Order: sequence, then C-alpha cells, then structure tokens
Amino acid sequence: VQDLADLCSFEEVAYLIWNGELPNKAQLAAFEKMERSNRAISDQLLSVIRLFPKQAHPMDTVRTGVSYLGMEDADLAANCEAEKWSDPKANYEKSVRLMAKIPTIIAADYRCRKGKAPIAPKPELTFSQNFFHMCFGEVPPPEVIKAFDVSLILYAEHGFNASTFTARVVTSTLSDIYSAVVAGIGSLKGPLHGGANEQVMHVLKEIESPSRAKEWMLTALKEKRKIMGFGHRVYKNFDPRATIIKKTCDKVLNKLGIHDPLLDIAHQLEEVALKDPYFIEKKLYPNVDFYSGIIYKAMCFPVEMFTVLFAIGRMPGWIAQWKEMMESKETRIGRPRQIYTGFNERKYTSISKRG
Repeated sequence: VQDLADLCSFEEVAYLIWNGELPNKAQLAAFEKMERSNRAISDQLLSVIRLFPKQAHPMDTVRTGVSYLGMEDADLAANCEAEKWSDPKANYEKSVRLMAKIPTIIAADYRCRKGKAPIAPKPELTFSQNFFHMCFGEVPPPEVIKAFDVSLILYAEHGFNASTFTARVVTSTLSDIYSAVVAGIGSLKGPLHGGANEQVMHVLKEIESPSRAKEWMLTALKEKRKIMGFGHRVYKNFDPRATIIKKTCDKVLNKLGIHDPLLDIAHQLEEVALKDPYFIEKKLYPNVDFYSGIIYKAMCFPVEMFTVLFAIGRMPGWIAQWKEMMESKETRIGRPRQIYTGFNERKYTSISKRG
C-alpha cells in the first residue's frame, strides 16, 4: 500500500481494484476518459439536492442521491432480472458511471447547504482536482491534491469491514449496484466505522491543549469511554495506513503553512497512548482515522463532511465486491447463523392473565 500511495493516482488504484492489475498508459487514458465523461448529474437530481434540509448529515444526502441515481438508471428499470447484471462490460460501465457521479452529488450538496450555486464538473481535471473545483471553485496546489489522493487510496478497499460486508450481503440477494452501495453508505455512517474520523476531531477539540492530553486520557479510561482513532479489529500493531496518513498530514500542513493546534494535540495524545499500560496491553495503536480528519480540516472541508470523503474513497471497493459477486456463478445468498440466547420454550398466556 505504501507503493500505491506514493506512486499511483486514485484512478489507477480504482482500476487495479476492478481489474486485478494496474493499467498501462492506454488503459488508464480510456478509464479516465470514461470517468470524466460521466461526472455530470441530471437537472432533476440537482433539484432534489436543493430540497435537502441544510441540517441533514452529508452521509444521508449522498445516500439519497445514490438512490435517485438508481431510479434514473434506464437499464436498471428495464432489466430487473439478475441475469442481466452478470455482463462484465455492462457492469464495468455502470461502475464507472457511479464512481464518477458520487463526488458531483457530494459537492453539489456542499454548495447548496452554504447557499451557493453548484459548480459543474470539468472534464479536463483529474478526479481529485475536479472534486475540489466543484466544492470550492478552485484547484489547490499539487501537493494538496496528492494528499487527498493518498487518503482516498488508503480508504479504497480493506477486506470484509462492516460496510463492505453489508454491501456483500445485499449483493448476495442479486440486488442492484445502487442498493448495495446505499447499504454500504448506511453502514459506513456509524461512529464505530466511517464516522470515526469525525469523532476524532471532536475528541481533539475537547482536549483543547497538548498539556491536557494525559489528564484527558486517564479520565476517559476511568470512565471507560471509547477513544476513537485507536485500535483496529484486524491490526494488533500499527495500522500501516496510519503511518502513511500521519506523514502525509505533516507534509500538507507544512505546504499550506498551517500550524493547527489540533495536530499538536494529536501528536501528544498518540505519545501518551503509546506509553500507557492499558494501550500497550490491548495493543491499541492509532489507526487511519486518527490523522485523516486533520488533513481534511486543513483542506477546508467541514467536520461533517469527513465521512463522505471516506465514502468517495471506499466506493471502488464496494463496487468491486458487487461486480465480483454478480459475475460469479458461486454467489449464494448471505444467511449468517445466530446463537439464540433468549427464553426456553414457554406456554402461551392469554392477555387477561398477563397482569
């Protein structure tokens, strides 16, 4: 993942996830051309976005936007039979269309909630450049674009995490790509998953000063609070993505000439945690969410948008899982078994005798 983060664009990594190999120049050019030509969303969808309540969470608005894309998909409406969705070429085109339109939905919603007119996508810009332009009306320095690309690459795919598993369960019923992605978005929204990067920022603001990091940590442990940004269900040592995102965070803040007190607090909190017996015993280390929020804040994204930025990155992963299952003859409906922990068999009691 270090090589991909250092040397690849997000578009290259999306291609890799869907095709199993990095693209050559011709393949990348064709992929970029298809993605760039599919960024625009309909006037009808823009009208719907303008109606979203301004207090709505961006994860809710992008979820609704994806649902609307599904209703607009003429191919989906005409061919509801699952057999029609096993065509690799058609699925590939549908996948690129969805990946291309997600940033447009998110940027349009961001502009509308600020009382500004949406900005149309520009096909001459890269995926990340275009997203910044649609949000802010300008393209930041290349170092910032690279940092954003790195964050998306690190989020792109990560095994059977909660949102991917959710999307796969939906896909196992042979449902459509929009339903699978909407389900993934719903799962990602939770604070124990994609919402963790938002929660980290709230924690850093609560601490207020690097000098209070140790005191805050001890109080949080005493109160048995869950400390967001530390630990991972898979990694029992450092999350390799966290190491990359930390270095990227330092680089982008230096480039922008930003001294963010929250970064100082984050460094101090990490130092305290790495020396704390509880964190050492439980093998709790900073994860990728710990520093990603500081990068996004430096890029001028509001905290409530952090999870939808995660969703942009994870989109190729969800889509790859959907494509794989839809095109496989081995796909079976997901039906996990459960262990019952309730009452044993009981006799029926009429309502007049239930007290």
